[in-house]
Amino acid sequence: MKKYNQVIFSIGGNQEQEVSKNIELQLKVANLFSRSHVFPTAVSKFYLTPAFPAGIGADFVNCAISAMTPLDPSDVLQLCHQIEAEFGRKRIVRWGERVIDIDLISFNDRVLPDMVAYCNWRDLSLEEQRVKAPEHLILPHPRVQDRAFVLVPLLDVAPEWVHPVLKRSARELLNDLHPEEVDSVRAIEGSRVVNYPEPV
Repeated sequence: MKKYNQVIFSIGGNQEQEVSKNIELQLKVANLFSRSHVFPTAVSKFYLTPAFPAGIGADFVNCAISAMTPLDPSDVLQLCHQIEAEFGRKRIVRWGERVIDIDLISFNDRVLPDMVAYCNWRDLSLEEQRVKAPEHLILPHPRVQDRAFVLVPLLDVAPEWVHPVLKRSARELLNDLHPEEVDSVRAIEGSRVVNYPEPV
């Protein structure tokens, strides 16, 4: 019997003019995952979120995907980059408009590459975050506790998730954020959580 790892992704995009096209692209990501040994177990509702930083473009469409995979973290990250490239993602401007953005949020309870490196990236100032990008995978994602647009969809697909370093649940982390930020993440009318059977 295969050993599966539990993973959570945050997906976003704002380059398509129509919201429905952004949703269609993100659903295609789930299909591409399943063909590459990353098997979705749930896709969250879709949400509209103001672009960050303000003024960089249209509202983002965001969702979260929970999945199971026999792959290791580096292979999963490589797959994310391959799918982004397939959809035409170009990493030119940090935090700029993008057709698709796939972030690996967590991989089991792994902390990578180690606790010291993780804490260094987690504790960067906002100005440092604007100009620095890690050259290796950081897990859990160092910004998950700061971003309502990640935590709100995450609660749809992994309501029991607990941050492996902070030891706080997704709900507790969301409650720590300013209510205006949380309220800015707006569910798209008609969207719903889609559950998939777990792989055998």
